[in-house]
This record gives sequence, structure tokens and C-alpha cells, in this order.
Amino acid sequence: MSKTLLLSLLMLSSLSIQAAVLKDSHHAKKTLEIYRTIIGIPTVAGRGKVPEMAAYLAKELQQAGFKPEDVQIIPTGETALFIARYLGKSATAKQPILLLGHMDVVEALDKDWQRPPFKLTQDDKYFYGRGTIDNKLGIAMLTSTFIRLKKQGFVPDRDIFLAFSGDEETGMVTTKMLASHPKLAKAEYALNSDAGGGDLDQNGKALAYLVQAAEKTYVSFELTLRNKGGHSSRPRPDNAIYELASALHHIRDYQFPVMWSDMTREFFDVSGKQMGGELGMAMQAFAKDPTNKKASDRLAIESSYVGTTRTTCVTTMLSAGHAENALPQSATATVNCRIFPGTSVQEVKQTLQKVVKNDAIEFVILGDPTESPISELREDVMTAINKAVHARYPNVKVIAYMESGGTDGKHFRKAGIPTWAMSSGFMRPDEMFAHGLNERLPIKTFYDGLDHWSIILKELTGAKPNN
Repeated sequence: MSKTLLLSLLMLSSLSIQAAVLKDSHHAKKTLEIYRTIIGIPTVAGRGKVPEMAAYLAKELQQAGFKPEDVQIIPTGETALFIARYLGKSATAKQPILLLGHMDVVEALDKDWQRPPFKLTQDDKYFYGRGTIDNKLGIAMLTSTFIRLKKQGFVPDRDIFLAFSGDEETGMVTTKMLASHPKLAKAEYALNSDAGGGDLDQNGKALAYLVQAAEKTYVSFELTLRNKGGHSSRPRPDNAIYELASALHHIRDYQFPVMWSDMTREFFDVSGKQMGGELGMAMQAFAKDPTNKKASDRLAIESSYVGTTRTTCVTTMLSAGHAENALPQSATATVNCRIFPGTSVQEVKQTLQKVVKNDAIEFVILGDPTESPISELREDVMTAINKAVHARYPNVKVIAYMESGGTDGKHFRKAGIPTWAMSSGFMRPDEMFAHGLNERLPIKTFYDGLDHWSIILKELTGAKPNN
């Protein structure tokens, strides 16, 4: 046996032993216990289970030594928000840090899933269950990290708050309450567990670690066409369903202009070099020259990347007619848009009104869209993230990116609290089943991320030499 092969085998054996020890640690067991318990609570809209989950988290923290007055549950309607304070040194003028996550999840139906969605199950590679990624992984990791640090006797140099919302997947009412809460509103910044994280290639090689520093604006428009209707035995050309369908085809075929920022160009440059191949070359070409139409067109057909290059709008819901033997008196469609920072909701609405080529279509903006700024990166936060990431993948590059979806972070940014998202997970893009069927998380990702938040919080709030 060669010396090189022997050393490689010894290294693999050492890593296997370390992994086994880590899985058997108190922190690993407690994190898995929390993870399993909260996935078993179906915190979907309409079931009223979020307060139950919040009460469980509160009990776990109090049993670990957190005072009851430092753990708060605020009910609102069928849901609730959760706040827990990790008390810092008393003689400090430093503003607190917020740690964000959301307790609710998207609905999942037993009949559709291969496994029970609200029970943590596993095979030899994955944990399965609704919320395994979005966002009960973050909730479990943050809560268990608070417990771990408390057990270690760690005292941060400032207060740290868990700020967990209860309706991020729907109305974000609790998110807005958290962002304006007197205890939290003076925070220096917030760290979000609900986005970011590392990308792996098909062989498990780390491509890059992404820090979410901006989000697209989420808005839905309701488009309605009205008609006098009539008897179905006397059809006419002016049919509300047909006319609305024609308008929706125009939206389908329209592409918003390409947009970019220094952050998105760096994202594509780094990701393209790591990914390689034809797609990687297109990414690098876009990073070099975003006006390169060939490159932007190539990225436009990739669902994982099109949102990083432009505003997108897509039809998601339809409702029409009132009887099978009557001409439709109305037809309504919901068009959901994710708007690139720097473009307003009104600008997108005006564009769509031109695109549909039908002045009779009524446009209604649903809800109260939140436009949020980019959170510029700061050195101390990036240093802490790099330390945590490089403990697992020493050579991977940490870069900022813009989220195509939406998280609680946008409301904190709007409230003037800089926010960055930094999940503990490293995954392949094709393993991302958040909101989808049979949501799953690689077991290795779970255990590899157990130290992630401890490293970051100790780096940001631990006592520094000569201080």
C-alpha cells in the first residue's frame, strides 16, 4: 500500500469518526429532537398550530435556563409570533442582533406525498417532511444553538434575539409586527436563516456559498374581464374567457428587460467559473457583459437563474364563469410578479397593461407589496460567515446574491434594519424541494451545519482580545 493511499484512508477514517462523534453529541441529539418535533406540528394556514409550536420552543428554552420574561409568544388571529432574548453583558451600548426564521409552512396533502408530510422520516440519504428545508431547519438550528450556548455559559457582548414569524408563507402580518416591535426595532442588523446557503455540484463539490443581501418585490395582480354573458346555445365572439386567455398568452410571451447589479454580476461570475460547461460559460459571459443577448437568453430558460436577470411575471390562478350552460360574465386570473430592485410596482403594472393589449381588463394589486432596499455587506458579518463556511469547505468563495423569492427579511430591510440570510445548508440545486412534493434535506447537510450558527454568533458577539 502506498504512503499516499494510506494517508488518504487514515484521513477518511478520521473524518468518519468525527462525523460519528458529532451525531452522538448532546447538541446533535437536541437539534434532531427539536427538528423532529416541530416538523410533526402542521403549522399551515388554517390549522391554528403555530401557537403550539411556539409554546414548545418556549418550553425548550426555559428548560435550558432562559428566564420566562425573556421568552414571549404574541398571538394574533390563528397564528403567533415568537421572541426570545439571549441576555448580553449588562454594561454594553451595542445594539442587539436579530436572528430570523418562520414557524409556518406551506400546506402538504398526505394523498400526494410518498411519505407522511408532517412526520420526520428518513432513508439512508435524506430527511423527509414538510419544513425540512423551509424553514424548520433554520428554526431548529437557531433554537438549539441558543440552548447550546446557554449550557456552555456563553455571555454575548450584546443582546441577541430570536424573532420567529408565524405567517411568512401567507400574509406576513406577524413579520411586520416583529419588524416594528419595540424590543427589536433598534437592532443593528438581522441574520436570516430562511435563505442563502451553499451550492454543491453533482459530485458534492462546493461551488459557492451565497449570502442573501436583497430580495425582489413580491406582488400579485388580479386581472378581470367582464361581459354581459348570455345563453351558451348562442355563443358570441366577445367571450370573457377567450379574451382573458389571449391576454395571458401575451404576458407569457413577454420578457421584461434584462437588469443587473454589481452583486448579481459577481454571483454569475463566481458561479459560472465553478459550474463550468455551456451554462457556466453563459453565466460568465453575462457577468462580463449583461447586454450580451445570447448569454441572457440562455439564462432565461433556466428556472433557477432567470429571476436573477430580470423582473418575472407568471399566471398562477384562474377563475371564470358561473354556470356550464351560460356564457361567462367574468373571467379572472392572478398574475404573480417578482420585481427586480429599482423597479416599482406601478411601473410593472403599467407595463402589463400595455402587454395585454386590452383596455377592458381591470387590474387590481393584491395586498400591500413591500419594496425593500439592498443591504450592503459589512466586514464583520462577512468575516463571521467566512469562518463558519470555511470550517466545512476551506476554499469555497462566499458571495452575495439577490433572492428571486421572498422572505421575512424584506420587511426588516424596509424598517431600516440591514438583513442578510445565511442558511446552514449546503445542497445541490436539484435537491431543493421547498414548497414542493416530498420536501427533503440531505442528512449530511443537517449534521454538517450543526456548528454554523455557533461559530457566527461567537465571532460576532464574543469577547475580543484587548477589548
